[in-house]
Amino acid sequence: MKLTVERVAREADWVADRADQIVPLINETRQRLGETFGTGVSDVSAEQYDTEVTAVFADGDRAVNAAAYVAILRELDVEADYPGFVVDEVLGRELAATIAGGTPLSLLAQATFHFADVTTHSAGGAGIDDLDAALAAGFQTRLPGWEWREGESPFAITPE
Repeated sequence: MKLTVERVAREADWVADRADQIVPLINETRQRLGETFGTGVSDVSAEQYDTEVTAVFADGDRAVNAAAYVAILRELDVEADYPGFVVDEVLGRELAATIAGGTPLSLLAQATFHFADVTTHSAGGAGIDDLDAALAAGFQTRLPGWEWREGESPFAITPE
């Protein structure tokens, strides 16, 4: 596989065009997480998703890595699926982390990937399944709507 600027742009377009599948998955995942952890979380819109896709792919270093994960997962399918379980899980987890950004959000996105993956069953092979779960996990982590992310952290120390 060769990654060029044009290939990164094609993968970005593919991710943006997948909003009809990913936005509902983000909202379903947020609803399940909110119920699990007893907290409120806002749904996201297709416009919010599109804005964040643009932001991820506008960051060149993040864009090339995200595009590589997307391209690999789009093509990945392992006969009988289970033998390929490790590779598609690793790629999905890393894509979610790449989309989310640095720590602690990257770790949260990786954990959320596994949470989303359990109920994600997309047509198109094992890689697409994990790709959709990774996109949902990464973007839901980036997007606002979680109460604990609103406002300043109580752990922020102001120098005197």
